[in-house]
Amino acid sequence: MNYLRDDWAVVVPMANEAPDYEPFVAALTAVLDRLESGRVYFIVDNASKDATLQLCQATGAKDSRFVTIWAPENRNLVHAYLRGLKEAHARGHRLIIEMDAGLSHDPNAIPMFLRVLNEGNECALGSRYINGGSNVDSPLKRRFFSLTGTVLARVLLGAKLSDMTSGYQGFHAHIVEKLLQKPIHSTAHFYQTEVRYLLRKRRIMEVPIHYRAPSPRVSRGAIANALRTLGYYALKRMTFKAPEI
Repeated sequence: MNYLRDDWAVVVPMANEAPDYEPFVAALTAVLDRLESGRVYFIVDNASKDATLQLCQATGAKDSRFVTIWAPENRNLVHAYLRGLKEAHARGHRLIIEMDAGLSHDPNAIPMFLRVLNEGNECALGSRYINGGSNVDSPLKRRFFSLTGTVLARVLLGAKLSDMTSGYQGFHAHIVEKLLQKPIHSTAHFYQTEVRYLLRKRRIMEVPIHYRAPSPRVSRGAIANALRTLGYYALKRMTFKAPEI
């Protein structure tokens, strides 16, 4: 169990999280206490209109394991993810986990990600569609888009993973370094699919997760960006010029 005390960090974009903030932070704190290691980076930007920033800062003032990054320059969710990865990498963490807030992703799965990353795998990728994984309280619309994204990635990109749209994932630091050097074309939800496609030749293991998505909302802009990005990589694949990490 010594690997659980590795230098690891969790990156969490935070926007309008006040309603579920306390139970989410309590769950994260329990995991940090149990493992006696780890740090959490909250990435907050102008997309958040409630008291999320103040709540995050208050938590950090009481517990130094929680670090709040105020990033008003962010223009979309992808910028928030990348800023978090950049912060964690710059501070020298060996293992970096990326997850969503609002209890969409269960913090209790973190030890499983750490174990997978210490078993010879460069990436641990959360999956709802393997044995032990599930969608919990997810609206039909969100399930449809998630499954459709995975099917299209398999057909057009030759993807092999069971879940190409989950945002719960962990990497070794050298993978994060290479990811930060790559141009990312996604601006919204397709980011997860893009990253997983770029990592297709790395040592990967999928980790079963329980996912909860209370909101069915997926904007037209996000769908349009996903289709454009999918088309870009499909064309690159057909011309044998597909980028990779």
